[in-house]
Amino acid sequence: MADDELLSTHLQELRRGTVVLACLLVLTRPNYGYALLDLLARRGFSVDANTLYPLLRRLEKQGLLTSDWNTDEARPRKFYRTSDAGVALAGTLSHDWDQLDTALRTLKGES
Repeated sequence: MADDELLSTHLQELRRGTVVLACLLVLTRPNYGYALLDLLARRGFSVDANTLYPLLRRLEKQGLLTSDWNTDEARPRKFYRTSDAGVALAGTLSHDWDQLDTALRTLKGES
């Protein structure tokens, strides 16, 4: 496996779970897929559309997101929002993330 391919694989694994948390945190305010892609990218969380849309559907099926269609404009848009269960999970995941961050900083000798 080439170095670039190896790095890409490990970065993908590292980001896979963090994208779930990022979506749950950002979608406490309703948003639609394309705008969410842009917002995440601007905040340093670049996600491919082929990753995001199936993730949004999965999180909705799991009851962590709710959705509504907005048909007021020429092009209908599906807006997602974090459900109460999603907010609770985001809190738990955020707490765990903070503990992992502290542990990694300790391992790197930063604390």
